Amino acid sequence: MPVTLARMPALAPLLARGALLSPLKRPRAGDRFPDDWLVLPELRLDLARLAAYERVCGFATGEDALPLTYPHVLGFPLAMRLMSARAFPLPLLGLVHTAIDVTRHRPQPATGVYELAVRVDGLRPHRRGTEAAVTTELRTAGDVVWESRSTYLARHATAPPKTPDAPGARRPDPRAPLPARADWQLGADVGRRYGAASGDRNPIHLHPFTARLFGFPRAVAHGMWTVARCLAAHGAPEAVRMRAQFRAPVLLPGRVTYAADAGRFELRGGDRVHLVGDVSALVPPA
Repeated sequence: MPVTLARMPALAPLLARGALLSPLKRPRAGDRFPDDWLVLPELRLDLARLAAYERVCGFATGEDALPLTYPHVLGFPLAMRLMSARAFPLPLLGLVHTAIDVTRHRPQPATGVYELAVRVDGLRPHRRGTEAAVTTELRTAGDVVWESRSTYLARHATAPPKTPDAPGARRPDPRAPLPARADWQLGADVGRRYGAASGDRNPIHLHPFTARLFGFPRAVAHGMWTVARCLAAHGAPEAVRMRAQFRAPVLLPGRVTYAADAGRFELRGGDRVHLVGDVSALVPPA
């Protein structure tokens, strides 16, 4: 059932609550989860914040259309409210964004008024723990104009998958590396700049010291920044489906290679693949 919100939740208290509750959570098979929709009925965009997002991700600024990835940023506080709640069985600390699947049915004007809705719609076992799926919808006059499904992994001890086709089992990627299109030198401040524009100030993205607290040698770029940066270079049709998988963290500062061919793209660092994705135009119904 829908739970209507009067305003956008503030992220900082949600992240703090999630951090405090994380040590108390022990994921188990068969865990239940709240599956209500959180709904923000009248969302108007902050155009200055949108412009900051466009600049840090490499999108053109000033266009009256949202970048393909921006509604994810709008829905992120609602997702954090759900995943930081006591009733959500996975610990927020250490939760890893593993993939995102986005469908844009038509462009969204930056000056529009939208209904934003987010819910957790499933948990499933993964070879490294438990994976949660979060669905986000952007609606206009009751119609879904943009939707996404993100998966987040909570690592914990689990039995190994019995077959290669078990959920979360690693499968070899038979595709050859894509041709390189550009090399990007990433500064140490990318995580702080993206965090300021998106509101996602997870400490692993901000400074080497705070990243080391979570096992990283340096700050790590946001996964959604990497896919947005690739899409800014790649482009996308107006009605489109985009899928991306986050394979390995991008350490900051660092040098990466953007590669693409036809509808596919990837981000590499030497022989390591950080991100793979593809875009395809939606076929209108007959």
